[in-house]
Amino acid sequence: MTQDEMKKAAAAAAIEYVESGMIVGIGTGSTANHFIDLLADIKGKIDGTVASSEASADRLRGHGIPVMSLNEAGQLSLYVDGADESNKYLHLIKGGGGALTREKIVAAASEKFVCIADESKLVDVMGVFPLPVEVIPMARSYVAREILSRTGGTPVLREGFTTDNGNVILDIHDLEIMEPVKIENELNSIVGVVTNGLFAARPADVLILGTPDGARTVSP
Repeated sequence: MTQDEMKKAAAAAAIEYVESGMIVGIGTGSTANHFIDLLADIKGKIDGTVASSEASADRLRGHGIPVMSLNEAGQLSLYVDGADESNKYLHLIKGGGGALTREKIVAAASEKFVCIADESKLVDVMGVFPLPVEVIPMARSYVAREILSRTGGTPVLREGFTTDNGNVILDIHDLEIMEPVKIENELNSIVGVVTNGLFAARPADVLILGTPDGARTVSP
């Protein structure tokens, strides 16, 4: 089974969490795209969706699935999204696609967060995947200096990329994240940081991993 097929297996297992009348929060990225494509088959069952990026909103609308704003939708029952890394506690690194701020907002507004990924994303210690930090453009250099002094990691500007919110992303390399909640809060306390890609204060509730033998569910 290819990596893409494993992602699709995880997405298919997440469909089981969709119930009639739900407004479903939808993430961003290749695994979330599989979920969107499968959701199209049962779109009559749900009342609508809230998308964490313009790209996901466009894909949903392309399937004829209603997309609404989070302000309009209110509290969500379910949020489904991928991850770049997860540990066994279901703390995540997200933001490889650059939608981390909206993803974090939708996750916070959801009762259940189901994370879908292929099995390679489960790691013992997070940080091999560079940690994204969304930053107000005028604060970029200041934030980079603060990140270096506070974490010892190496911040690198994601060249030629602007978030849906009009900001830039610094990717922090060379981290070993032993205390994800502490690092998440520390980075968010830097003036000019919008948010960072650690989902640890609000981790996933369920992790579904695609494996060569099909989907496997991990609970914390």
